[in-house]
Amino acid sequence: MKIGVSLMLQFAFISLLSIFFAIPQGALAQDHVVPPSDLQKDVSAVSATRQKNLAQVEGFLSSAPAQQAMKSTHIDPEQVKNAIPQMSDDELAQLSARSEKAQKDFAAGRISDRDLLIILVGVAVLILIIVAVH
Repeated sequence: MKIGVSLMLQFAFISLLSIFFAIPQGALAQDHVVPPSDLQKDVSAVSATRQKNLAQVEGFLSSAPAQQAMKSTHIDPEQVKNAIPQMSDDELAQLSARSEKAQKDFAAGRISDRDLLIILVGVAVLILIIVAVH
């Protein structure tokens, strides 16, 4: 019986060695780990995008027509301004795109003052609702 156990141990050892040497060395290395420099670049890009979106929305809501529209509908501009940074990146990006489009349309004469006021009030209310839900 000793020979059978010894033979089985030898077979197991040889099998393990052959599996070990059959695996490519690159598979054992940690090539799949993202380098810290790439992570830093991604974080910086996300942060820069968020700052750009914040500036766009805050600029849109800081305009004279926006301030006037919020006051006429009894929306506290300061409350809206404080709520903007609490929005998620996706919500902020969508709102930024909408506000940028509204500004361009207004500048191009595609929308009237009245339409812009309605959009501004809608944006302010949307910000307050999103923040209240969170």
